[in-house]
Amino acid sequence: MYKVHFENRFIMISPEPDRLQKYGLFHKFYDTKELYKIISDFQSDKNISAINIYATDIKHLWKIFRIYFTEVGAAGGLVRHTSGRYLFIEKKGKLDLPKGHIEPGEEPEVCALREVSEECGIVGHTIVKPICPSYHTYSWEGISYLKKTNWFLMQYDGEMVTEPQTDEGITKVEWLFPDELNKIKCNAWLSLMELINSSILRT
Repeated sequence: MYKVHFENRFIMISPEPDRLQKYGLFHKFYDTKELYKIISDFQSDKNISAINIYATDIKHLWKIFRIYFTEVGAAGGLVRHTSGRYLFIEKKGKLDLPKGHIEPGEEPEVCALREVSEECGIVGHTIVKPICPSYHTYSWEGISYLKKTNWFLMQYDGEMVTEPQTDEGITKVEWLFPDELNKIKCNAWLSLMELINSSILRT
């Protein structure tokens, strides 16, 4: 399955109806024209919180779905300090994780390490393992983009820097224990909370 976030709304792509979850609408994929109308209508109607689009051949559906958008790649890190705290930032009024666009020819791992350094001012962090990527959309100058963010769990044993890198648009840096994460739910993107639930709270 693929979950694509439209800010705090989403479209779920699955091989069959995902009836264990609560969606506003279910759609079986029939043809490309209809699919693109569904996406366009969902982008316009903010009252629809979620849609489940399904087809037996999910690889084909996912390929056609992606063609609707201009694709961009990004990478970021979930940084775990040896103290047990995790690194979070505040950007554009929302709590988030450090991430950024992958430069031409750059590997996702290199991008993720670089972005954590640039946005949070730390060095010496290393990748432990990749974690599930996330997908979200945004529009810029009339173009709809689909961004895939490659996420990596990282470890770090240096100084817990809290000085925001304002030139990177960061307004806050904080290190939180897992049992403190509930306090950020009201100020975090849905995609971030899902990553936290799968990568921190379930471990």
